[in-house]
Amino acid sequence: MGDDLGDDWWEQKSNSDFPVGEEEGEEPEKQPTEQASPQEKKGKKRKSVTENPVQVKKKTALKSQTECFMAQEKKEDGEKKPKKKRKKKKKTITDVLATSEPKSGSPGDLQSLVLEHFKDKRSVIELEELKLQDSCFVRSNDLTHSLSSYLKEICPKWAKVQKQHTEKSSVVLLIVCSAALRVIELIKQLTTFKGEAKVLKLFAKHIKVEEQVKLLQTGVTHIGVGTPGRLSALIEKEGLTLPPLRFLVLDWNWRDQKLRRMVDIPEVKGDLLKLLDMGILKGCREGKVKVGLF
Repeated sequence: MGDDLGDDWWEQKSNSDFPVGEEEGEEPEKQPTEQASPQEKKGKKRKSVTENPVQVKKKTALKSQTECFMAQEKKEDGEKKPKKKRKKKKKTITDVLATSEPKSGSPGDLQSLVLEHFKDKRSVIELEELKLQDSCFVRSNDLTHSLSSYLKEICPKWAKVQKQHTEKSSVVLLIVCSAALRVIELIKQLTTFKGEAKVLKLFAKHIKVEEQVKLLQTGVTHIGVGTPGRLSALIEKEGLTLPPLRFLVLDWNWRDQKLRRMVDIPEVKGDLLKLLDMGILKGCREGKVKVGLF
């Protein structure tokens, strides 16, 4: 049998381990592969991106639950935090004057001011005593008068009143205003009215109370123009006495740079009410003093 296979059978076997035409140590030729077209690539990508419908449903349900939970939290936060109420802006004096014409003061305005200030400090009987009759007032300024023309109207017999006044440390006409500069301005406006009457400025700026007390004591003063704070101080020190007083004029309608009247400034209003309560209101009730609102 060995003769039939041939003498070189083992050599053929060893050579049969390699493909025909290839020698040992040579790499087999690579077969060219078919390249996929761009459309096929896109299709593969889409297939890979496509998810399982069950997973998609789970994600959608989870997302909706999360959104509901967040919406509920926001609702609870909104219920816990009450909405802040907008504060109404208070109207200023400028706002009021912009929408309406300024009105002149009246006796009723002064009455209301006095009663409102003392209502918590006085008894019912005492409040009744603070009320003034219409006869206590002279005609108020209707915003058409200068100071001199107004004084001539309310005191037509000024020359006689002036001659009859002979007491020191007192005045027969007292004009009350809100500031020192206004005092000086009003004194200038008195030129055509005062005649030979002596006028004294009574305010606190740069002038001591003691100096003003001496000025009042040295001679007869007919007209005093001052601020309520300094006038009250002079009355307390007995530098100014009230029995000879016949006319009290309040610079009621004048407004400063901030459009405030005398009674719109808290400290001035307080001093004015104190001054009125130091004997002037009593003199009005007794018919000795007449009040005018300029």
